[in-house]
Amino acid sequence: MKNAYERMAECAAESARVARGVGAAPQAATATPCREWDLRELVNHWVLYSAHGLEHRALRTPLPDELTARDFTADADWPERYAAQLDRAVAAWSDPATWEGTIDTGHGSTPAPDIARMLVMETALHGWDVARATGQEFRLSGPAGAYLLESVEGTAELYRRYDGFAGEVVLSGEASDFARALALSGRDPRPVAA
Repeated sequence: MKNAYERMAECAAESARVARGVGAAPQAATATPCREWDLRELVNHWVLYSAHGLEHRALRTPLPDELTARDFTADADWPERYAAQLDRAVAAWSDPATWEGTIDTGHGSTPAPDIARMLVMETALHGWDVARATGQEFRLSGPAGAYLLESVEGTAELYRRYDGFAGEVVLSGEASDFARALALSGRDPRPVAA
């Protein structure tokens, strides 16, 4: 639990940093690596699930309809609100008891550590998407990259079956665990040609 919690906290902190780099009004016209979403839609999904969803899963409460319908980017201070919500969400997972038992997902019960792993993956992968769309870099430590790669390896086949991930991007040569996780999830981590 301790290592997973540390990875969660690291991904949350990096997501808050990237959000601050987006600015007050994400442009709907900005394309993203998630082809079905423009930047505003991606940011709203990211904020909802990586911050609010993370807290509500820890508390074993459903996401309120008000949150699922909300345009978080309509608030000029959304990056600071997001950072504060991430802090609350990570704090909700700080109690070791939160990692015990199962969490009802609405489609059955799933072990709490698996839910946490899925939400860390959501935070980091979409954090990278937002960073790429806005000319930033999403940076993770080696241990966090390894944790993410393990998470993606465990879910890639299932996610692809339900169109959650695109086909794997083949990387040549040496690549970090984070880059390998991105590629396995259908994202191309190679530098964008100028």
